Amino acid sequence: MIRKKIKTLLEEVLVQLFGKLSIPSYEIEKPKKEIYGDYATNLALVLKNKVNLKPIQIAEKIAQALSEEKALFSKIEVVNPGFINFWIKEEYYKNNLKEIFNQKEAYRKQDLGKGKKVLVEFVSANPTGPLHIGHGRGAAYGDSLARILDFTGYEVIKEYYINDKGTQMEILGASVYLRARELSGEKVIFPENYYKGRYIYEIAKEVLKLYPFLLSLEEKQAIKLCQKLATNLILEDIKEDLKNFRVFYDSWYSENSLYEKGKVDKVLQILKEKDLIYEKDGALWFRTSIFKDEKDRVIMRSSGEFTYFAGDIAYHYEKFLERGFDIALNIWGADHHGYVPRLKASLKAFNIEPERLKIILIQMVNLIEGGKLKSMSTRQGEFVPLKELVEEVGVDATRFIFLSRSADTPLDFDLDLAKKQSQENPVYYVQYAHARICSLFEKAKILGFKIPDLKDLNLALLSEKEEINLLKVLESFTETIESASTFLAPYRITFYLLELAENFHEYYTKHRIILPDNLELTYSRLGLCLACKLVLKTGLDLLGVSAPQKM
Repeated sequence: MIRKKIKTLLEEVLVQLFGKLSIPSYEIEKPKKEIYGDYATNLALVLKNKVNLKPIQIAEKIAQALSEEKALFSKIEVVNPGFINFWIKEEYYKNNLKEIFNQKEAYRKQDLGKGKKVLVEFVSANPTGPLHIGHGRGAAYGDSLARILDFTGYEVIKEYYINDKGTQMEILGASVYLRARELSGEKVIFPENYYKGRYIYEIAKEVLKLYPFLLSLEEKQAIKLCQKLATNLILEDIKEDLKNFRVFYDSWYSENSLYEKGKVDKVLQILKEKDLIYEKDGALWFRTSIFKDEKDRVIMRSSGEFTYFAGDIAYHYEKFLERGFDIALNIWGADHHGYVPRLKASLKAFNIEPERLKIILIQMVNLIEGGKLKSMSTRQGEFVPLKELVEEVGVDATRFIFLSRSADTPLDFDLDLAKKQSQENPVYYVQYAHARICSLFEKAKILGFKIPDLKDLNLALLSEKEEINLLKVLESFTETIESASTFLAPYRITFYLLELAENFHEYYTKHRIILPDNLELTYSRLGLCLACKLVLKTGLDLLGVSAPQKM
């Protein structure tokens, strides 16, 4: 990776020039304009208080020392007030093409994780209704992150935490029960905070079909029956939606099981023994404030009912201390932001490093159709189901667009744009680059050309500006994968694929690839296209998006 090579060389040269230094944070970045080189650094500027020289003088000394690195740099330039610009030799980029051919599908697989065990818990929507598009964004993000982490050397388990206990589940059961009474001809008053979606009627019909004696039961028993069936039906629907969205879990973990197996009681006892639990106003409180939470938290109400926090403490205790995960990665909706400090405080109580828990908060999705914003409310039944969006625009477009922005940025999903088959549609633009290359090889095969091998490539012939640009983008795939894994940011791969597709389309438009009268150049260009195809497919796989051969 070029940036890493430059960093290593810079810091080796600093020791030679000035001895061991405490180096402040500095940048090695790609300049926006080609006239400033392939990379540039502000290292000399940040050293002005560390070395008794002006930044321009420091930069000149560094540049002079690096001028011997002929294998990497074709040119090094110092500009005021002390920036150092680097031009990378074309041969370096061309040699990277050899690595792509040697490694093929394993190209740029890395071992950043060193086999560390990671539990990725995502979606985990309450089984009180169908998945909506907000859940879909979390599903795409979590699944893609799991793919990226696996690709970069982590041992990954994907888990869905089923919130099948608590008030919302009781409201679900009561909602179905009231609709069943209504369907049986009774006039009912439906509370404002009950679930009102059409799906509640459908479940009520199923309940009456399976249990015709339902309304003769005592109300509490009937609601329990409705709750159980509704939970199972909704959970099956959720599983089907996720399957169709190419999201598969290794584990489905029931919140209720934490209570049934005594895990909540176990952690409560441990906290009591640590004197971290006290009673006030008939409730049990956890002293989270001593672990930098803003205040202590209730874990058991005066009614004897556990709070959600109690289950989450047990769940995360179990993740780290019983199942032995090195890292737990939770992907939550942005409305859970206030919950993060208390959960990290609970880890400190068990001497678990809070940094081992990574929490990504997914901002909301705004669905726009015909310039108008659609509203979402699960209880009011005014949400947009994920399955409807997928049916309308497809899995590929949905996943790609969900992954086109950072998790902490709200996403405007333009339905009309997602359905366009043009370069305005980002997923179409990237997939078309892959399909175009496949079509190119079909044509080459008809004309008698074979799939190029490394021995067929004369890299010296790849000299056009667009070819060099493509080689540069291909080389930066390593850095993209590493940063996507390190910063838990799938959108970096999305941006990269758009850049690669843009450069390929420009190359394809400006230059003929297949030249029957010049076999050597044809094979060299086909080799470059084959490398692009491989990297496009790898990147799309990491996003959970298909790489079609025809479009």
